[in-house]
Amino acid sequence: MAYLQGCYPLVGKEQLAAGVYSYTVSCPEIASQAKPGQFVHIRVDGFSLRRPISICGIDAENGLLRMVFEVRGRGTEALSLVEQGQKIDLLGPLGNGFTPPSGQPVILVGGGIGVPPLLELAARAGSRATAILGFRTASAVILADAFRAHGCDLRIATDDGSEGYHGFVTGLLEERLAQGVPGMVCACGPMAMLKGVVGIAEAYGIPTQVSLEERMGCGVGACLVCACKTVRDGREVFAHVCKDGPVFDGKEVVFE
Repeated sequence: MAYLQGCYPLVGKEQLAAGVYSYTVSCPEIASQAKPGQFVHIRVDGFSLRRPISICGIDAENGLLRMVFEVRGRGTEALSLVEQGQKIDLLGPLGNGFTPPSGQPVILVGGGIGVPPLLELAARAGSRATAILGFRTASAVILADAFRAHGCDLRIATDDGSEGYHGFVTGLLEERLAQGVPGMVCACGPMAMLKGVVGIAEAYGIPTQVSLEERMGCGVGACLVCACKTVRDGREVFAHVCKDGPVFDGKEVVFE
């Protein structure tokens, strides 16, 4: 599928937590092609490299895309200063997204800013989805109401126990799997979390898809900035997160 590039108006802006922003952009051409788990590459004034931002929500009927991002450096800080009504230069949709089995229960496991890419999956799975979301503390919890609105079974874990389960998402995942086995586990978050999730799912014989995060240059597979180690046909090979991912079969990822 070809990607598109253009300047599109920011029609919605909201701060969800400290340093975390939700942007809704009117871009009918990109929205009509976007899939859960894909991303867009955003040009930020004053910076030569675009910033990759995961797609959080897709409203193809109204031509809208929602992106949620965290300020992590000067580029995303500059992006957070864009005001509603201004235009944003987008390139997308890029990468490969999630492809859970149709009609089967699915477990979505997200950690921190890895939560937003799972929301569109929740929207499509509805009551078939269990969303297990992990955060540092209660004040960092984002999008909980949005997951609930889609009818999924929401379970929250916090590192300090200030909301929900006291501990990591892997503990909640073990609890959920004791209640029944889904068709797939889809996850997005820190590598240590993904490694734990994949290990638990494999012990139950459940397939996994995981979304990886790496620094990117071009966003279309022409450079080597976002290379990651994978195993295919028994051989260890380097893949591009931007082109071959960001979503990979969990058993293909080399967790170090």
